[in-house]
Amino acid sequence: MFTRLDRLLIELPIPEHGDANAAAAVQELLGGKFGEMSTLNNYMYQSFNFRHKSKLRPFYDLVASITAEEFGHVELVSNTINLLSVGNTFNVGDPNIPQLGLGKDMRNTHHFIASAQASLAADSMGRPWTGDNVFTSGNLVLDLLHNFFLECGARTHKMRVYEMTDHETAREMIGYLLVRGGVHVVAYARAIEMATGVDVTKLIPIPDVSNRKFDVARKYEDQGLGNVLYTWSVNGDYKEISKIWKGVHPESGERLIVQEGYPKGGPIPDLDNLPEEFAPGIDRDDYARIAKRLMENL
Repeated sequence: MFTRLDRLLIELPIPEHGDANAAAAVQELLGGKFGEMSTLNNYMYQSFNFRHKSKLRPFYDLVASITAEEFGHVELVSNTINLLSVGNTFNVGDPNIPQLGLGKDMRNTHHFIASAQASLAADSMGRPWTGDNVFTSGNLVLDLLHNFFLECGARTHKMRVYEMTDHETAREMIGYLLVRGGVHVVAYARAIEMATGVDVTKLIPIPDVSNRKFDVARKYEDQGLGNVLYTWSVNGDYKEISKIWKGVHPESGERLIVQEGYPKGGPIPDLDNLPEEFAPGIDRDDYARIAKRLMENL
C-alpha cells in the first residue's frame, strides 16, 4: 500500500512568468521513454511481479522503495510544468478576443487545448506515454540491468533539458532530480554487483559529467542527498536495502546512508484560476454557495 503526503519533494520557485516552450521540453522528463512515468511504472510493476521475495528480499526492498520515490518525481515534474505555464496567457473576460492566441505559436499547443496549461501524460513531442515503455522480464539480473540503463538515459535527458532552458523553476527541479537519479544509478549498479560480482560502478557517471558542474545540483550534493536512500516507510519495512546500499559512494567517497522514512519536502503550489481556460470554472459566487453547502450539517 502507499501513503500519500500533501508535500512536494522540494520547494519549487514560484515564477512571475512561465515559459511555454520550456514546459514543452520538460514534458520529456515526465512522459518520455526515459521520463519519470517510465521509471515509476518500470519499478512499480517489477516490484509487484517480484518472485522469491523471501530469498531475495534486499533486491525487492530496493526496487520497492525506489518505486515510492518515483511517485514523488512524477509529482514534482508535473508541478514544474504547471508553474512554467504561469502568466503565459491573459484574461479580458471576452471569449471573442483570442485570449489564448499565444498558444498557437508554442511548441505544444496541446497544453493550451487539452489540459488548461498543465502537465500531460505525454512526451515533448505530444506523444502519449505508453505501457510499451515498461520492462518487467521476471529475470532479476536482466531487470536490474534495464533499470541501470533507464536511469542513465534519464540522467542524460535531464542534462540536455537543463541546457535547453535557464528558467529557474525548471532548473531547480532538474538539479534536484539529477542528484536523486544519480542515487538510483549507483543503487542499481550496487545491486548488479551483489547479484553477479561485476563492479558496474566503474562505469559511472554516465554521461561522464559530475552533478557538481550544475549550479543547482551542487547545493543538493552539499546537503548529502547524493548519498541517501530512503525507505519511504516508517514502520520498519524495506530496511534490507542496507545490505545493498552500504560502503561509500564510488564518485564522492562519502558514506552511503539508509534513512527510514522520507524527506521533509516543500509545499505544493496552489495554481491560480485561468478564466481564459474556463479552469477551474468556479467563480466567486459559486465558491460562496459551495462553502455554504460544505458547512451544512456539521
